[in-house]
Amino acid sequence: MSVAALLLGLIYLLWKKVITWHIPLSILATVALFTGILYLFNPTPVYHPLVHLFSGGLMLGAVFMATDYVTSPMTRKGMLIYGVAIGFITVAIRLWGAYPEGVSFAILLMNAFTPLINNYTTPKRFGEVAKHG
Repeated sequence: MSVAALLLGLIYLLWKKVITWHIPLSILATVALFTGILYLFNPTPVYHPLVHLFSGGLMLGAVFMATDYVTSPMTRKGMLIYGVAIGFITVAIRLWGAYPEGVSFAILLMNAFTPLINNYTTPKRFGEVAKHG
């Protein structure tokens, strides 16, 4: 039931244009794809993608925590990079780490990389010359 409420919250935030789809969808798609590939090689219940999507704080983190204006990248390309990295780190912590839930740690880690992502994904202004040497 709480996943349904979080999905309704996501739809509402998207409808009101408070957030864009880039971060939540890239996190959820990465977790589903990564765990789906692992499930093909070792079909244990722990690796099933639906278990990872609908358990823990993944939905809460993807919809409300990772989309924070201050700590998330500014460009769409940066948002996708940010979301994919959060998804990979979340699955890695959940499956191979000592902690059962990795969403908050993944978001905190990627928040530290947000200035670097912004630096490399922000387009140059028209007429701006790159610095040499």
